[in-house]
Amino acid sequence: MRIVVLLKAVPVVGNEKLVDGWRVDRSAGLEANGNDEYVLEAALKLVEAHGGEVVTLTMGPHPALEAIRKALAMGAARAVQIVDDALAGSDALATGRVLAAALAHLEYELVLAGADTSDGQGGVVGAAIATRLGLPYLSYAASIEPDPAAGIVRVRRISPTGYDVLEARLPALIAGTQLLGEPRYPSLRGIMQARSKEIATWTLRDLGIDPASVGPAASQTVVQEATPPPQRAGATVVREAPDVAVERIVAFLVSRRLI
Repeated sequence: MRIVVLLKAVPVVGNEKLVDGWRVDRSAGLEANGNDEYVLEAALKLVEAHGGEVVTLTMGPHPALEAIRKALAMGAARAVQIVDDALAGSDALATGRVLAAALAHLEYELVLAGADTSDGQGGVVGAAIATRLGLPYLSYAASIEPDPAAGIVRVRRISPTGYDVLEARLPALIAGTQLLGEPRYPSLRGIMQARSKEIATWTLRDLGIDPASVGPAASQTVVQEATPPPQRAGATVVREAPDVAVERIVAFLVSRRLI
């Protein structure tokens, strides 16, 4: 199977910082998005079972290389990075357009993406790409079961009532969740092998995309304000006899309409 994993390099969780125009600072300290590592693990297991290769596709600045190298060390065969100064500040719509254009230059049966990212949490880029390319879109996958011989893939999707089982023709785009399985740690051998693996660098010119169609000037969405969450109120500690403590806790839950 040929699988492309969409890999986003995000600020290290806990060190996020906004710069002018409420843009996320991506100049340094980037790591692979957590959910993307889970779908990468799923892709590697599928290739181990069915054969083929995993290619990662990243749109991001030069510091994203650290995240890309980790993916190669985990077992991805090669990587493609889209780098262009004009991309800074692009919204989800422009990001989907660029990644869809890049996928048109790649061969695949499956495209896997994390359900969302830690820096934006929009969770819409995968659906935007699938719409542009006319691919079936299967979201919130907890398991992925391709049948290459039959040309189909089945997905167990998380739903409010449990799970739905979806089936689609290949090629397809799947947004996966952490229920796909814990990502592996890169081995020393994998880290050494990653040094010789190909990382192709593409620009907007390579993809035939007008720089004026990306970046903040072309964005259809605008961040108008960013404020920190309110401080949490101090906790109430109950140190009473068990019967009194239970009464106080029940009274608190009733006051909050939780019971």
